[in-house]
Amino acid sequence: MKIGFVGLGIMGKPMARNLMKAGHELFVYDISPESVGAVAAAGAQGCASASEAAAKGEVTITMLPDGPDVRAAVLGPRGVLEGARQGSIIVDMSSISPIVAQKVAAACAERGIEFLDAPVSGGEPKAIDGTLAIMVGGKRKTFDAVLPLFQAMGSSATLTGPAGAGNVTKLANQIMVACNIAAMGEALVLATKAGLDPEVVFEAVKGGLAGSTVLNAKAPMVIGRNFKPGFRIRLHQKDLRNALLAAESMKVSLPFTSMVQQMLISLMNEGKGDLDHSAIVNFLEDMAGIHVEKPSPTSAAQA
Repeated sequence: MKIGFVGLGIMGKPMARNLMKAGHELFVYDISPESVGAVAAAGAQGCASASEAAAKGEVTITMLPDGPDVRAAVLGPRGVLEGARQGSIIVDMSSISPIVAQKVAAACAERGIEFLDAPVSGGEPKAIDGTLAIMVGGKRKTFDAVLPLFQAMGSSATLTGPAGAGNVTKLANQIMVACNIAAMGEALVLATKAGLDPEVVFEAVKGGLAGSTVLNAKAPMVIGRNFKPGFRIRLHQKDLRNALLAAESMKVSLPFTSMVQQMLISLMNEGKGDLDHSAIVNFLEDMAGIHVEKPSPTSAAQA
């Protein structure tokens, strides 16, 4: 297919490359000329605006930080809707409020353009190796038409309901991931404070009921003090904010989500917003006055 692709950040760049590897022709745009140049060097055609990218594609994919960015890129001046042809498809793979996704879907419908909201889970590593989990809202016929594109970027793609449903599902995912990381952090802080080697504790529990993909991915990062971002704290805070706003509109109480969001806000105020979300553990470490890390040879010998 000929694909317009708007948004070439940490996630968008490898997703675009995987589409090209699958044989699709890409027309790309980002507010960063350097990002456009990097993907163009891999074989894409750079564009001067989102509308130009959309005009050249049968399908236009957007991958942006938040709802206001999607509104600007799709509905704003020189946006996707200005260039998209009637009968074409817009797929927004950003993680945004489901309310915003529904409003963008309605604007597309007025122009005779199909729309899917299709946020992803897996972070940068899975974006690079093409194994993202993709959660989709929209019409079955439209989903089936772009399924080959999803298969080039992910290991699973699931239609979860009408427009907006993809982002509701993503918010549910983000709640589970954030609370899982926080629980892991509490457990490893406790073990470390008790004098145990957190790596040994991790190896002991990962094969049991406490084992999870989150634990396997994030515990080694914490123990190795590697907080290089795969998914940034500020973006996870944004997702939890959207979850709380959606929950408020539906009169749903999310107490654990609210607590973890406050941790993320505190870390952002400390200048840690661009660290990986595994750094949630830093909030808990500060409260306990200890770092989760392997014991020093001296302390191990004394023990």
